[in-house]
Amino acid sequence: MNKTLDFIRVSPNTEQTPSALIVTLHGWGANAQDVASLLPYLNLPDYEFLLPNAPYPYPYTDTGRAWYDLRNENMYQGLIESRQLLIDWLHSLEINTGVPLSRTILSGFSQGGAMTLDVGLTLPLAGLVVMSGYLHPGVATLNKSSFPPTLIMHGRQDEVVPLSAAIKAREVAQALGVAVDYHEFDMGHEINLQMLEVLRNFVIKTIADETKL
Repeated sequence: MNKTLDFIRVSPNTEQTPSALIVTLHGWGANAQDVASLLPYLNLPDYEFLLPNAPYPYPYTDTGRAWYDLRNENMYQGLIESRQLLIDWLHSLEINTGVPLSRTILSGFSQGGAMTLDVGLTLPLAGLVVMSGYLHPGVATLNKSSFPPTLIMHGRQDEVVPLSAAIKAREVAQALGVAVDYHEFDMGHEINLQMLEVLRNFVIKTIADETKL
């Protein structure tokens, strides 16, 4: 397995340090290039995007990647390793970009959304965005005094990760004391333009609030 994460970096067209970082984690079987295709729709030209590839090969295609195995016989195999890789990589970003974690938003779709909750609630990030994601076992036992504000979005017709997973994630996060912004959409397991608009507004507000501190 890779000892670090390879990633796509999309920087603003300026020599200045970006306003903030947005890290987006792809889902099971996708890759960073799939995420990169969505960036033009976000219209956030002053932000730098970092799109890591998960460390494991996807078992069904040559181009897909995985954060851990989701097949029943190997469920969650590789999670511990991916978690540590992702934490170490996130901590390295300030040195490499000049932007601290306090101005970094971690986001993810599906399995990437689960990784966002898993890792993001333990770090001093500006905010978290979970799209069609779910909770890993053990998140409810986190013991911290403060957490990043968290946006959770899910499709009511999601046939891969049921809506109940988003509702549970919201309830557990709120019980921990997380400030949760929750949205449901009439869609399946996907990312649509309406979701991207909500994400954009959350990013702008969250970074603006961080600037005031």
